[in-house]
Amino acid sequence: MNLPLRHLPGSTAVVLDSPHSGTVYPADFAYACDLAALRTAEDTHVEKLYDFAPALGVHWVEALFPRSYLDANRNVTEVDVSLLDGPWTGPVETDPKVLSKVRLGKGLIWRTTDDGIPIYTRQLSVTEVEARIARCWQPYHLAVSQAIEAAHALRGYNIHINCHSMPAVASSHATEFPGEAHADFVVGDREGTTASPALSQLVCAHLTAQGYSVSYNHPYKGVELVRRYGDPTRHRHSIQLEINRKLYMNERTLEMTPEAPALKAALRSLVELLLATDPRQL
Repeated sequence: MNLPLRHLPGSTAVVLDSPHSGTVYPADFAYACDLAALRTAEDTHVEKLYDFAPALGVHWVEALFPRSYLDANRNVTEVDVSLLDGPWTGPVETDPKVLSKVRLGKGLIWRTTDDGIPIYTRQLSVTEVEARIARCWQPYHLAVSQAIEAAHALRGYNIHINCHSMPAVASSHATEFPGEAHADFVVGDREGTTASPALSQLVCAHLTAQGYSVSYNHPYKGVELVRRYGDPTRHRHSIQLEINRKLYMNERTLEMTPEAPALKAALRSLVELLLATDPRQL
């Protein structure tokens, strides 16, 4: 895998990144489950929903590797040591809230699919996990960091949207709320700690006005990419935006549906609003 990501620098204060839409499955993955089951982990087509963004001057970063191979929205401390054939050489997460996701099989390296299907019938070597971090996690976070720094330097603030999709109904091992029917959108800012609540509410209000149902910080508050790069006290605003897949795709066939263009138009109107918004004035 020569190119683990796509990074298109922009000319505005807005940054979008899509860490989970990658579909390039590396040869060294050596997974044992069915590929169709594995592909349910993808935020399939999210990059297509935002393909208008670079032409608007928005910074864009997109992972090409699959989330199940390495989850760029997890910290490198979120290692499921039960997967390894030897002791992990780095620090391991101790926060009980974070560990709950690792126990579900959704750490930095996934152990199971969202439906609890084991991905491997082998243990992974410490060396190969370290290689995935070096080849995928580190370049991805470097690209996001560089994009945010460039965006912030332009105006003295930045707005970062961490782009995701979610199933219409939560799977058994996806969240701590299995079986929950999701709203059309979930806006997450880790309870106002990664973005100004006024900015987050602006996003919620705009999507609601477009006719969508919107949930705020439930069941997704935002994970590592907004936690790491959001700091509203320094005018660095990071919001995780989850889109219900039923709005644009068939979750069984993974094909985009005729409703996708309307959703894409709504997302464009949201990005245009953010381009015209100075969070310091909210």
